[in-house]
Amino acid sequence: MKKLIIFAITASLFFTGGCKKFIDVNDDPNSLLNVQEGLILSPVELNISSNIAAGNVSIIVNHWMQNIALNQPVPNSGTYLQNNVDFDGDWSNIYVTGLNNLNILNQKAGANGNSNYTGIAKILTAYCLGVATDLWGDVPYSQAFKGSSNFTPGYDKQEDIYKELQTLLDNGIADINAAKGKGVGSDDYFYNGHMTEWKKLAYTLKARYYIHLTKAPGYNSATQADLALTALQNGMQSNDDDLAFNYPGDAGHENPIYLTFLPVSTLVLSAHVVDGFKTRNDPRLSKMIGLSVSGMYNGRPIGSTDLGNLDDYSLPGPFYGSPTSSVYIVTYSEALFIKAEATFLKSGATAAEPIYQAAIKSHMDLLGISAASATAYIASRGPLTSSNALQLIMEEKSTADFLSLENFNDWRRTGFPPLTKVPNAISEIPRRVIYPESEIIANPQTLQSAKLTDKVWWDQ
Repeated sequence: MKKLIIFAITASLFFTGGCKKFIDVNDDPNSLLNVQEGLILSPVELNISSNIAAGNVSIIVNHWMQNIALNQPVPNSGTYLQNNVDFDGDWSNIYVTGLNNLNILNQKAGANGNSNYTGIAKILTAYCLGVATDLWGDVPYSQAFKGSSNFTPGYDKQEDIYKELQTLLDNGIADINAAKGKGVGSDDYFYNGHMTEWKKLAYTLKARYYIHLTKAPGYNSATQADLALTALQNGMQSNDDDLAFNYPGDAGHENPIYLTFLPVSTLVLSAHVVDGFKTRNDPRLSKMIGLSVSGMYNGRPIGSTDLGNLDDYSLPGPFYGSPTSSVYIVTYSEALFIKAEATFLKSGATAAEPIYQAAIKSHMDLLGISAASATAYIASRGPLTSSNALQLIMEEKSTADFLSLENFNDWRRTGFPPLTKVPNAISEIPRRVIYPESEIIANPQTLQSAKLTDKVWWDQ
């Protein structure tokens, strides 16, 4: 993974080089005519990191997963108060800035015969579309991105979207294998044009989407486990393969998690997550949890009716919460936890044990925790058994996927880590994100009446 200097994305999306004679009044100099593939890819990748993986919706679902809390009166997001308008920006970031521009990138690169760019476009489309369907269930895709010919696209069923995710990833891999046309370079903020890494990502995403369907109607958990294990044979092999976005940290280029939890904010870490680290004697505490201004590791109880002193509460620690921290989107640790879960489903706890331990160690290595500390911690957690394996795997996976959207998916499909609704909750724990007001107004659909507590198709 490389360090980078983020350029102004507005110029990348809306400026085109070259000019005609100024007297050609039939051309609008502010209208986009032609943009190179790289000038589309870079800002799309920045959007995926800052506005999707670490954006508003990620913060909201981490309220529900009881990782963060607001030092504000209830009701609030922590007690499940949400309005449709709260998700307008998330829908736009996924569909307008993300999927629409990836569709343009795919078409342009295809027309130019640049298969590495089409491969990346398809893989990132699968990521963005996967986020959308996991949050909202049925979403537009097959009729979307047709411009003025269809302003009101119908919604595809989630099961069909999931089939499309696998097709996109397979086609992305095939495009990269074709290796036609122009190569990708520094315009790729994620992997700097190393296409082998993109293929590993695609196979890891395939495994992620296979394992999501272990309890989906009409799907068999052992079959999904087999599919995931097969995909992972070509997936990520080390922490160097992580899909992560690195931020320089200077003014205007800070990690978005750092910006979200600025000390002037009322957003802090929850007592639930901070106390969990302390109870487990987890050696990652000082890396993942920051000391409060008053010098404590202390979280705020979610649902509390009193206002505390912000100086008493912890924020994300230096590994995830500094200006120069990376945003981790898909990781080798996640791949190993998927492998551990799939192995448990197929072959039992004893077979899953060494993979589970390797997954914890890989995350410890990423954070710079010593091998001795990692070994002692794993021993303290005890061995996997048939009765505790899934819980321990998912609990440790949620730590390695700190503040990730993926924790919400894992909790819904497995029930782990175990959660109970917080004090002063206005409903049961949400099971989905509600459709944004902007989409309800612009493209009304019957299914948009879904409530936070309604389940998506695979969450049965």
